[in-house]
Amino acid sequence: MTCRNSETIIEKAILSLYNQTIQPDYIIVIDDGSTDKTGVILNDLSKKMDNLFIMTNPDLGYDISRVVKNWNKAIELRGIKNLKETDYHMIGTDDTIYEKDYAEKIISFMDKNKDYAIVSGNFDDNDYSTPRGAGRFIRHSFFNKEYKRYPEKMGYESAILIISRKNGFKDTILNEARYDHTRPLGQNHHFYEFGASMRTLGYHPIFALGRFFLYFSTNKPIGRIGAIYMLYHYIFYKPKQDGYDSMYPKEIRRFTRKIQMDKIKSIVKLG
Repeated sequence: MTCRNSETIIEKAILSLYNQTIQPDYIIVIDDGSTDKTGVILNDLSKKMDNLFIMTNPDLGYDISRVVKNWNKAIELRGIKNLKETDYHMIGTDDTIYEKDYAEKIISFMDKNKDYAIVSGNFDDNDYSTPRGAGRFIRHSFFNKEYKRYPEKMGYESAILIISRKNGFKDTILNEARYDHTRPLGQNHHFYEFGASMRTLGYHPIFALGRFFLYFSTNKPIGRIGAIYMLYHYIFYKPKQDGYDSMYPKEIRRFTRKIQMDKIKSIVKLG
């Protein structure tokens, strides 16, 4: 779990994980340079929870690109501390509150369905086709074979999904596993990465336009303004040669377009 200036919500988020009917073996929280009382709250919680590990970064201002780097720091800490190798890891956020049996529902499903690599619950009643970012469980037998670390490029959450599908795994959302989102989506970054990462991952233009019209017409999940931002950044994004803002390898982009074209063809046939 990553957080920054989360003094009003961080304790509830952590406790909702700690108090699960299947308790996590450990919780790793990366405080990305908070300037409020978040650090004090985390320190107090760590005194009460022997499975809570806190990492604190210096205050370098808000930067969404550090999120994935902080995830990788957590993975590295697991090795440094020689923590138990689990079957799954879950991505949490400071603005999500999970129902008590959230983990139990997802773990039970994944234990019974070994061909599923990534599964999440849901926070609203919309019909999404891919697992959510927060509350996402990732199967380690897949993750450690393909990555071991998250790719430090925008679109990293989608990249993991694409690679899992490329390797024959499935993913889904369990709508009966519920959590609450306490902060509006995209409020810190104006959906820049929603659009730009569609370019770095090689999204087909027809698929990108379809996503825009869906989000704009339904006003969900990111609202009409968010949909406009997303399309704008998809069209005008200029990738860099390397680093966080660079393109993914050609094989990932080709596979992305293939599965999107297959989906477009299936929709056309149904129409």
